[in-house]
Amino acid sequence: MEGAVSRPRWSALALGLALSLSRAPAAGADPLAAKPAELLAKLRAQVHAADARLDGVLGVYAEDLASGVTIELRADELFPTASSIKPAVLYELYRQAQEGRLDVQEITRPAFPRVAGGGVLEKLGDRVSLTLRDLAVLMMAYSDNEATNLLIRRVGKDAVNRRLDALALGKTRLRREMMDLDAARRGDENVSTPRELARLAAFVARGEGLSSDRAKDLLAVASGVAEGSPFRRGLPEGVRAISKPGSLEGVRCEMAWVDVPGRPYLAAIMTAYLKRESDGEAAIQELSAAIYSTFDRLARSSEYGRIISERDTGK
Repeated sequence: MEGAVSRPRWSALALGLALSLSRAPAAGADPLAAKPAELLAKLRAQVHAADARLDGVLGVYAEDLASGVTIELRADELFPTASSIKPAVLYELYRQAQEGRLDVQEITRPAFPRVAGGGVLEKLGDRVSLTLRDLAVLMMAYSDNEATNLLIRRVGKDAVNRRLDALALGKTRLRREMMDLDAARRGDENVSTPRELARLAAFVARGEGLSSDRAKDLLAVASGVAEGSPFRRGLPEGVRAISKPGSLEGVRCEMAWVDVPGRPYLAAIMTAYLKRESDGEAAIQELSAAIYSTFDRLARSSEYGRIISERDTGK
């Protein structure tokens, strides 16, 4: 699938989101102290170890929004995005609504034939009527390819790419609709880099350029998470996150924003040339768990490295 849903509780997300996403320090901020830096060095070693084991190519970018520290491996190399490009379409939809160019409550009737490859619309009859927002929900929560293609046609591929340029995400390109194999064979692949895909997650998470109400609605739509998400499998149950997995033959990838209290972070893990797609999924899950564990410990530790939590019964 160029992309079943578990939905964490999101009612408080919009309230703290802008603050948590703006905590990254200005350029030139003091580096981490020696012990936290050592913890980050071990995380980098885990990334390189996962890369060495993978029969394929791995790209990783994670950014701690509290300190600005990054974890990088092939962070600026292009990878196919598969369904992980869909948040770019979602974001453009809401920016055009903000600009008065469309209404997300606009009604559409998906015609036949409908593209296959995953989702809901390919299974429905010819009388269904949906709003653009409904299509966005299907795109994000169920990775529906027909819904995605309808939205791409409505907002325009060129408009999505111009928006990406305006966000300084110039390597991220929407070049084809979902399941367009002829376009893929011509080399018109949807692509991004780990760094840019992770930063796209930040723009979606904070609703850049949107009113507070529209940003809140964007978050509600973006919060749908596919049950098959390997990144989510690497997180403890109940952790608030926005993520979007993608899968193609030989490719597995995922982008995310994760709300560790006091230590929110961005991440994108991308793989290509996989001999076994299951190995790519395992690498994404493993590294998701490792990144979370590191930033969670940093968030809950004192300057001396003592982890402080409600279950702490130490003397």
